[in-house]
Amino acid sequence: MKRLILISAVTLMAAAPAARADQALATSKACMACHATDKKLVGPAYKEVAAKYAGKKDGVATMVGKIMKGSSGDWGPVPMPANANVSNDEATKLAKWILTLK
Repeated sequence: MKRLILISAVTLMAAAPAARADQALATSKACMACHATDKKLVGPAYKEVAAKYAGKKDGVATMVGKIMKGSSGDWGPVPMPANANVSNDEATKLAKWILTLK
């Protein structure tokens, strides 16, 4: 039983820095200027985005395209501009992080 608790604790501790690192990436790329994890700012809350794309086969790819190229009309009248300073790898990392939010 102690071993199971120890394994669970180590797993949680290993996951926590990754989640913070991805939020740090979102902050460094100015995503957090318009989005928050759990409330609508200019754009939708990341938890809303996660709910919309969760379980969809092309969810990550769709999100990567929207992060990089921008989008309009999906969440209201305010368009999301393209993010030329975000690489495909960074956009993929951001999309996967967003999908972990519940």
